[in-house]
Amino acid sequence: MAGLTEEQKEKKKELAKYKRKVVELAGVVHDIVEDTIWTDYDKLPELSEKIAVAMKDVTDFKEQHPYLK
Repeated sequence: MAGLTEEQKEKKKELAKYKRKVVELAGVVHDIVEDTIWTDYDKLPELSEKIAVAMKDVTDFKEQHPYLK
């Protein structure tokens, strides 16, 4: 994180939290697809919507803080 101010470093950590949420949701989808598709397929639409919202949070945050791109 060389070259970033302390505030920018904090924003980078905040961005990591947003990204982690997306990865966690994607992991749930992966587990369903790999292991329980026949019983849990009905959870996929809701998870897809949550991923879309979480990704929007990531992209919005990156637009507000372009130095993080």
